[in-house]
Amino acid sequence: MFFRNKKAILLSFLIFTAICGYYTTKLNFTFSFEQFFPKDDEDYKFYKSFIKDFEPDDNFFLIGIPNKPNVFDSTFLKKVDEATKAIPTIANVTQVRSLTNMDFPVKTPFGFMTVPALHIDDPSRYEEDKAGIFADKRLVNNLINEDGTALTISLKVIDNIGLEDSKKLVKSLDSIFKIANIEEKHYLGRAYFQTELVDFQTNEIRRSTLISGILITLFLYFLYRRPIAVGITLTTVGVGLVIFMGVLGFFGYELTALSALFPVLMLIVGSSDVIHIYTKYSDELKVNPDRYQAMWITLKQIGLATLITSLTTAFGFASLSTSKLESIREFGLQCALGVVIAYVTVILFMVPLLLLVHEKPNQKAEKVDGFWDSLLVKIYSMTKYKSKQILYIFGFFTLLSIAGIFIIKTNYSIIDNLPLYSKVRGDFEFFEKNFGGFRPLEYAITSKNDTIGVESFEILSEVNKLEEKLMSYPFVKLALSQATFYKSVSRSYGGNQAEAYVFPEDKETFLQYEALIAKAAGKESAIMVSKDGTKTRISGRVQDIGADNVKNFSQEVDDWINMNLDTSLVSIRRTGTGLVLDKNSIYVKDNIIQGLGISLILISMLMGLMLKSFRMLFIALVPNILPLLAVGGILGFFSINLEAGISIVFAIIFGIAVDDTIHFLAKYNLLLKDGIDKETAIQRTIKESGKAIIFTSLVLSLGFMVMVFSHNKATFVIGILMSVTLFTALLCDLFLLPVILRMWHHPKVSKSE
Repeated sequence: MFFRNKKAILLSFLIFTAICGYYTTKLNFTFSFEQFFPKDDEDYKFYKSFIKDFEPDDNFFLIGIPNKPNVFDSTFLKKVDEATKAIPTIANVTQVRSLTNMDFPVKTPFGFMTVPALHIDDPSRYEEDKAGIFADKRLVNNLINEDGTALTISLKVIDNIGLEDSKKLVKSLDSIFKIANIEEKHYLGRAYFQTELVDFQTNEIRRSTLISGILITLFLYFLYRRPIAVGITLTTVGVGLVIFMGVLGFFGYELTALSALFPVLMLIVGSSDVIHIYTKYSDELKVNPDRYQAMWITLKQIGLATLITSLTTAFGFASLSTSKLESIREFGLQCALGVVIAYVTVILFMVPLLLLVHEKPNQKAEKVDGFWDSLLVKIYSMTKYKSKQILYIFGFFTLLSIAGIFIIKTNYSIIDNLPLYSKVRGDFEFFEKNFGGFRPLEYAITSKNDTIGVESFEILSEVNKLEEKLMSYPFVKLALSQATFYKSVSRSYGGNQAEAYVFPEDKETFLQYEALIAKAAGKESAIMVSKDGTKTRISGRVQDIGADNVKNFSQEVDDWINMNLDTSLVSIRRTGTGLVLDKNSIYVKDNIIQGLGISLILISMLMGLMLKSFRMLFIALVPNILPLLAVGGILGFFSINLEAGISIVFAIIFGIAVDDTIHFLAKYNLLLKDGIDKETAIQRTIKESGKAIIFTSLVLSLGFMVMVFSHNKATFVIGILMSVTLFTALLCDLFLLPVILRMWHHPKVSKSE
């Protein structure tokens, strides 16, 4: 019935594809660091509670404006002042700070009054202004860099600003700076990252789809020398991709940073299914001209194996659902859905399409087939007569890979996730070099005494000690707290001299400054202390030194706090988006082990059902463990940091690499059931299934190799790792697996009736 209704099935599938094509237009792109937050983590829950009393530490937007040889130039400062005054008119901007609108409290015989930090219209006072600015540590590496060659305009924007509002903000800023005639500027902040990285994701998907399509088209033509074979393969994969993206659009999913991998994954996974079925079907047509019978034999012999391989690949992706990171979980489940859709597309679209197409023998293709047949004969001979050498070689590389695993690092850095050669990466590097970095550094301080508020002399003295300790680290360029305001007032009492920038030594002096701070600090003081007066914060930024290094720094500070501060008076805990992001490095290792364990169990169950032998299951797993070890070895020896994006490689590799093993053993078992002896079964399996295994592995490797064209370092690394390890898996299946079968598998041969 399926074969007789092929036209109706094909037409229905095309109509469904058209509907899905419409829903692909509903897909939206998004980017936020929250995608990489471990939602069930205790530190994340504490951070969410913390920002209820204060504000998020990522609601800033910094604009860096350089000027050589220095910023103390009247023409330059007037331009910056013009922009500073215009920015508050932009929607969703809640605060604007720059040196051009900063005031200092100054003690006079008539009391305190405020004076501008910069007398823009009076260049004769610039040297005096410069001395005062550099004496105030609140400003250095915040609104001006250490060598005085760049300023920042610091914005506060609404919390959790969305993509569309971010685009409008950046566009408005560009317009203001154009009017102010400021040519060089650098942006940094959540809103800017969203705008730039979503554009990057869109272009990345287009580029990867185009390049992978071209390369795989050329490769398929080289393999088959049949234009119609290439056309059927690409059409089938294209239909599967449209359906997959349409389903995501129908259910309202948003494409994230990892979504750039979807077209490549669908192309190579779909091509794998197509190649196995098409290759077998073509071989059957050579001996059986009846298309329907040839297709029936094809589906009967390798249809189940192809279904199992699709399920194992889907389970490999689905194992990512155990991750604590929402972006990884969604990516894994969506990819699992994509794999199932690819298989259904092959069965319900490609099979009817093949039955409608009348192919003629192709002499060029037969010559190519002869080349592969000759190669497979040589491979068989090597596995039979050089089995010891094969075992020694694989054994050596296994030990080498294990050694590499022990030196894997998880020193996650933000810059590794920014596109190479992009403006957003260049801007990030500008702030790293000139203003002490981007990573938020946040400490929450809570009073343990109901009678002593956090604005008291006793508690702020402890806060000041911690602030000074943090600033003693060379990679911490900025740390501000409520105690900072007291040091600023102290400086004004001391004639604005740098050495006067100290916290009050006694309570009497502290109380003297208190009323002035309440008046002068205003909103800035309000965001440093909770409304109930029980909590305060130290807020700053730290350079992008890597998650492991920040973790060691954080532990060292915690130890110092326990030994040097009065922990009976205050509770101190590091928090903020920087800490939450860094927790990824901890969960990555756990997620790999947990995800791989689940993947191994599920895939083993499927393979066990197909192979119906514990010994065969063990044999099947051996050549697929080695590619995983190879990935670990590459990460270790090439000092590639294991972070969230790269961690998905392990689940992907195991789910995909096992496919060729299943096809090999499925053919091998069929031959044994027909009463063929073990050695002949191995020989015929290599000859009859080897070609499709080589084709699919090369297509997979080539497909992932497309990722080396990515400007995203993580994507680039994933492409290299996947290509190398899938090629390793191919070698294991063709060379190691036959050797293991000869050593460990002892079938009871019985002639079939």
